[in-house]
Amino acid sequence: QVQLVESGGGLVQAGGSLRLSCVASGSVTSIPTMGWYRQAPGKQRETVALISSGGTPRYVGSVKERFIISRDNAKNTMWLQMNTLQPEDTAVYYCNTEQRHGTSWYPPGDGDYWGQGTQVTVSS
Repeated sequence: QVQLVESGGGLVQAGGSLRLSCVASGSVTSIPTMGWYRQAPGKQRETVALISSGGTPRYVGSVKERFIISRDNAKNTMWLQMNTLQPEDTAVYYCNTEQRHGTSWYPPGDGDYWGQGTQVTVSS
């Protein structure tokens, strides 16, 4: 499995923007789905956005129409453009990929590798 390094987080005022980057240690071309996830203090990790190997995005919940996920397989990199940030977006953001078990792929779980993440803090 590839290792992933997130960057781009920071402190921003409500209504501001940030762009997160995720760089993989190896090729992601064959990985069907990559995604961004976040965990706020005292809450469980949640899925923010997913993207297929062909670039089809899927957004979850309140980030629709505010966040844009993109992926460049040639660069082994994925991004998350976050616009109109709100205090409720404050969390540690992680990127990860589907995990291959045998011939099947599954969403990443608690037992899988997770990087350090990048902190996003939105002030009101």
